[in-house]
Amino acid sequence: MAKKTFFVTGTDTGVGKTSVSAALLVAAREQGLRTIAVKPVASGCERTPEGLRNSDALALQSAMTERLAYEQVNPVSLEPAIAPHVAARQAGVQLSVSRLVGFCRGVMMRPAELCLIEGAGGWRVPLNQRESFAGVPRELGVDVILVVALRLGAINHALLTAEAIRHDGLRLAGWVGNRPDSTSMDEEQDTIEFLRQHIEAPCLGLLPWVGNADPGLLSRSLDLSPLTLYG
Repeated sequence: MAKKTFFVTGTDTGVGKTSVSAALLVAAREQGLRTIAVKPVASGCERTPEGLRNSDALALQSAMTERLAYEQVNPVSLEPAIAPHVAARQAGVQLSVSRLVGFCRGVMMRPAELCLIEGAGGWRVPLNQRESFAGVPRELGVDVILVVALRLGAINHALLTAEAIRHDGLRLAGWVGNRPDSTSMDEEQDTIEFLRQHIEAPCLGLLPWVGNADPGLLSRSLDLSPLTLYG
């Protein structure tokens, strides 16, 4: 069974959750740790001879150390690049917290030091009319890593998300500031300092803009020590 499991969420969609997750996996691998990851639901999948495939799930599969079949890494693959609950409805697929928790627990049973579960969009992304993705880490009782896009609105989005995580009874283990595009935001350093002072969790790193999102390069900007992976 994985010794440490974290749920990776973001302040919004398109903030770089997969880039950060892959970099975390590579950083752990470079410390000699075994790693696994799961992206329970992925929309925007492409048709291939092997079936529907999602680029984010493939990136996780490539970055982890343990061998998992694609269907274990991404058990629910949806073709339309739209909100998961809408894509699932169009595909006739039922999404629920209990179903996704089952998929995640199957991966978490594998031997590894680190397991990452990557969410979709932000903290309150719906799975159906009653449940949101936040129910998955809540049911699993795992700590959360928050990816903050360093762009206009970062402070508001980050503080609201951190507040929602605490409200749901979960621990925010750390946050990562990610630069999602090549242009730095105005007064970026002021924003970073404000986040450091007001998010009640350690900053695990500030990732530079890397055009191809190379996890090896990004991993060099991460500090995994607050996650106590050897504990």
